[in-house]
Amino acid sequence: MTGWDGDDYQRRFDALAAAGHDVHGEADFVMSLGPASVLDAGCGTGRVAIELARRGVDVVGVDVDPGMLATARSRAPEITWVEADLTTLDLGRTFDVVVLAGNVPLFTPPGTHAALVAHCARHVAPGGHLVAGFQLDRGYSVAEYDEAVAMDLVDRFSTWDRAPWSPTDTYAVSVHRA
Repeated sequence: MTGWDGDDYQRRFDALAAAGHDVHGEADFVMSLGPASVLDAGCGTGRVAIELARRGVDVVGVDVDPGMLATARSRAPEITWVEADLTTLDLGRTFDVVVLAGNVPLFTPPGTHAALVAHCARHVAPGGHLVAGFQLDRGYSVAEYDEAVAMDLVDRFSTWDRAPWSPTDTYAVSVHRA
């Protein structure tokens, strides 16, 4: 995910919020799991991480794109932002929830999906959750994702609002427990 203009990307969400749209569905979902700590893997401009921190969660945001992280850092300098490749990530700690919101696996080069998922999953504390939401019509399936996670699937939804999922859906939010 290199070469993005973080400020330009963030303007889209700011405009949606200004128009009265709820842009915090992912944060609402994560909060329902009751975490004290969250790794926002592929955090982009920090929209999810910033909202979680506002709600009292200890958050670390990680992204490979310096432009996206520059926006995140300018919006919330008190949060720990780490520039790193998720396919090799090792923060030396675990979290109650690791969330991959916003199609994170789809921004990973082909052939690196399993490494991305495995390195994110190793940051989940015992009893914690790995949560990922992504499009299924772009060459990466839930079966491939589930195999790479190597954790128990708790639930799967078609939206962050917990709409029921079916194999014909083109989006999935998957919840796995360590």
